[in-house]
Amino acid sequence: MNTQSTLAGVILAGGQASRMNHTDKGLVLYQGQPLVSYPIATLSALTSPTFINANRNLDRYQDFGLPVITDLSPDFSGPLAGILSAMKATTAESLIVLPCDSPLIKAPQVLKLLTHYRKFSADVAIPFDGERLHPVFLVLKTHLKDSLESYLASGERKVELWLKAQPYITVDFSDEAAIFCNINTLTELSALETRYADQP
Repeated sequence: MNTQSTLAGVILAGGQASRMNHTDKGLVLYQGQPLVSYPIATLSALTSPTFINANRNLDRYQDFGLPVITDLSPDFSGPLAGILSAMKATTAESLIVLPCDSPLIKAPQVLKLLTHYRKFSADVAIPFDGERLHPVFLVLKTHLKDSLESYLASGERKVELWLKAQPYITVDFSDEAAIFCNINTLTELSALETRYADQP
């Protein structure tokens, strides 16, 4: 599957969700909509194509009308495996990466990340919330796929460790750090729904 474009996107929904009783997290409802529908809406005006990286319930993900790609290995190797699959599925020069479990990030924040990435001709742009990096919200060059493939083949899985070995920039989001909140448990899901009950 190769698609000509300068910018593609991938939504990472391929994890095991071990802290959510192995529920397929992207299909869990938040404010009445599957979690994966939020990054789909965020990326819809910014990228073409947008891939969904999933390893289970592929038919249900295909119902969202986007190309669905699986990890290249069957061992649930983590976010980097999904990123590598997307890099290999497109000829786009750059890739926007969003997780499926962070429904608060919207197009303006992704556009800010993308703008800095382009302005500084970076290989990777990573958000920084004033305290820590958020390494599964990214814009990066797809030519890094060889480096990433070698890293995964070595048995490494840590996202931040690989990213920091690349030419990268950080983008300051300290004034809106809450957008990177991700849902790992049903308790966190309930708390976030309550907190943002009046927001779309």
